[in-house]
Amino acid sequence: MNVDLPAGTRNYTYAQDMAIFRTRTHWGLFLGLLAAMLTMPLYLGNYWLSVANLIGITIIAATGLNILTGYCGQLSIGHAGFIAVGAYTSAILTNRFELPFLVGLICAGIAAGAIGIIFGLPSMRVKGFYLAISTIAAQFIIIWVINHWNSMTGGFTGIRVPPASIGGVSFVSQASQFYLIVATTAMSVFFARNLARTKAGRAFIAIRDNDLAAEVMGINLFRYKLTAFFIGCFLAGIAGSLLAHRIGYINAENFTLMGSILYIAMIIIGGAGTTIGPIFGVIFIQMLQQGITLISPTLESIFALPAGFTAGIGPMVLGLIIVLFLILEPRGLAHRWTLFKTSCRLWPFSY
Repeated sequence: MNVDLPAGTRNYTYAQDMAIFRTRTHWGLFLGLLAAMLTMPLYLGNYWLSVANLIGITIIAATGLNILTGYCGQLSIGHAGFIAVGAYTSAILTNRFELPFLVGLICAGIAAGAIGIIFGLPSMRVKGFYLAISTIAAQFIIIWVINHWNSMTGGFTGIRVPPASIGGVSFVSQASQFYLIVATTAMSVFFARNLARTKAGRAFIAIRDNDLAAEVMGINLFRYKLTAFFIGCFLAGIAGSLLAHRIGYINAENFTLMGSILYIAMIIIGGAGTTIGPIFGVIFIQMLQQGITLISPTLESIFALPAGFTAGIGPMVLGLIIVLFLILEPRGLAHRWTLFKTSCRLWPFSY
């Protein structure tokens, strides 16, 4: 019996057990969400569409990190570096070599995945804190190469990135970018959801829980750890490509170590090892940052604070929230969502 189903609902076939949308409520919520997403550009201004686009791109990157860290247990604190690889790969291919956007997008994912495999090799010898240190090294090495490879990356100055275009359709406006990003985000989340239920996904979870026991059971640690690095970094590269074409100009300052730490915070707050966790975590962190940005001028004027004072409180508030989540809700918002769904199963029309 699937514990995620409402009371009275059973799976009688394998196809039913594998279905993502199993009940009328599932389908109703999905269709309602789909309608809301498709019509969002009609009632949101450019500012909030820009925020929504950033959230979508961040969800793709966080989903990749969740596969690597949440499912496979390989801690990475250099995720922003892999995003940078994807961003610069797409920028170079579409700007300097004038290749189509889709070629740049796919190559960005492949390049970031390949670099991820290289920096994932230490995972065979080290783990935990020591693996985290090696991925931090990846962050600094990648940024150093970007800053000093002037002929390709533009060095410290950066590089211009043309707007994304597919079949003659250019995604210049925030509304057009929104549909491109939402479609890519949906495919990424759908892929992650199905990956978790495959042989590889179960191998990832076994490695995360006890890699020694997994190896004894016949799981090839070398193969699956590097596979997790490739998939996680591939999605990071896709997110980097979309980010580069969205903002139109990139340099190394767009991919900081603080950004890598924020991605860790997102999957912790959202719920590591769950499909919906990165979505909750990204939305929570992004809306928190937007809230701090919007209320900062008001607080500074009311309390006569120096300009920019409240904005500097943001990292402190974020750190405090992470600590509170680790203490009070270590399984993240995804666990709270599961409890909410459980309570709804007793409602007359919950399925």
